[in-house]
Amino acid sequence: MSEGADHLAEVERRIAEAAKAAGRLPADVTLVAVSKTHGPERVRELLDVGHRIFGENRVQEAQEKFPALKAEYPDLELHLIGPLQTNKARDAVALFDVIQSVDRERLAAALAKEMERAGKWPACFIQVNTGEEEQKAGALPADLDAFVAACRDVHKLPVVGLMCIPPVGEEPALHFALLAKMAKRNGLAQLSMGMSADYETAVRLGATHVRVGSALFGARS
Repeated sequence: MSEGADHLAEVERRIAEAAKAAGRLPADVTLVAVSKTHGPERVRELLDVGHRIFGENRVQEAQEKFPALKAEYPDLELHLIGPLQTNKARDAVALFDVIQSVDRERLAAALAKEMERAGKWPACFIQVNTGEEEQKAGALPADLDAFVAACRDVHKLPVVGLMCIPPVGEEPALHFALLAKMAKRNGLAQLSMGMSADYETAVRLGATHVRVGSALFGARS
């Protein structure tokens, strides 16, 4: 087996243990393999052993890497997990199956327009800035309920869940618990939370999607 396949098996094992410890089914947690800065050959290592769900931060990098892989593996599912500029909405809708970083009204409107035009409706997560960090993308917790309602009712986006990136140096469990509470309040079933350093904690607190990069692929090049 390749190094990537070994790492995948270990991450999947740890997800399963965390899920069982929380009384959950391991199958209820989706592992999004974050392949940013790693080339298609590294993605292929995981594809070769059956993994199909990948995440990229930047539209342009994904455009260079994934169209050929998607042609070869039609069941490959690609998630956009990084910030999205409104002028990239058309490209994002064309390439991605899930957009996890819907964070503001202008972007919601741009995505809705492009989905209507393309006849393709990628599932959407709303990114929440749970730490209220000035430099970070995401809807503020105080604004979230109104933003969810606007995305659903005004823009008719297929909103399925919430996503967050806790502040560095803070206890992630507090942010994961807050996200779960906000999702429940808004009737959203899916939670994208947890990365390489804290995905087991996220699983124990209800994550349906964990976004794991370095634990699978090693340090970014």
